[in-house]
Amino acid sequence: MTAIYILWLRQVKRYLRSRQQIIASLAQPLLYLLVLGFGLDTVFQQSGQGSYLQFIAPGVVGMGVLFTAMFSGIGLLWDRQFGFLKETLVAPVPRLHIMAGHTLGGATIAMIQGLLVLTVCTIAGFRPADVFAVPTALAFMALTAIVFAALGLAIGSTLKDMQGFQLIMNFLVMPIFFLSGALFPLRNLPPALTVATRIDPLAYGVDGIRGALTLSQFGFAVDAAVLAIVASAFLALGAWSFSRIQV
Repeated sequence: MTAIYILWLRQVKRYLRSRQQIIASLAQPLLYLLVLGFGLDTVFQQSGQGSYLQFIAPGVVGMGVLFTAMFSGIGLLWDRQFGFLKETLVAPVPRLHIMAGHTLGGATIAMIQGLLVLTVCTIAGFRPADVFAVPTALAFMALTAIVFAALGLAIGSTLKDMQGFQLIMNFLVMPIFFLSGALFPLRNLPPALTVATRIDPLAYGVDGIRGALTLSQFGFAVDAAVLAIVASAFLALGAWSFSRIQV
């Protein structure tokens, strides 16, 4: 447990010291929130869907969590490149603990990022339907962060250079984001697109966050169950990947 805490604390401290990273990571969510949120608000209202800002804000929060959690795998590549990962792996500590520490660190950073994006959304005019439901939204943010931090680390543990990680992230992250329903409602979609959105884990994370803050489509029980199952699967995959890392 000490190893998990040390690895978690190291990642969080490294993130909090990098103010440029924190500011830069807010740029893309702000672009979607301000440009799309205000730009398409009139069109959304004319279609009888209400305020687009209220709809897109939970999706932008999910986006911030997704991107930050997935790119936590880059930290693993840095540790590999500078030898810290080797020192960690040769320590008399189960590799499952190392995986858990990295995952919790990445998930915590993603949670911080999600809270920052939620704060910006509130400043921009977003208002939760029920303030007392915000803790539920935070719980779904945490589940989403664990899912994608585990996935990012599982991928990062199989790679040895930044170029390969960037290619895989771009191949995975953008489809995951666009198919999650963060930017558009998931009702009345073509059958093929409906299937694609149903197998996207982020769709359930966004729906859980949106459901707590405004309105859910799948239901909290379904969202929580899917995220918990996927998180367990990705943690197992990450643990298996860590066990195969050559020192």
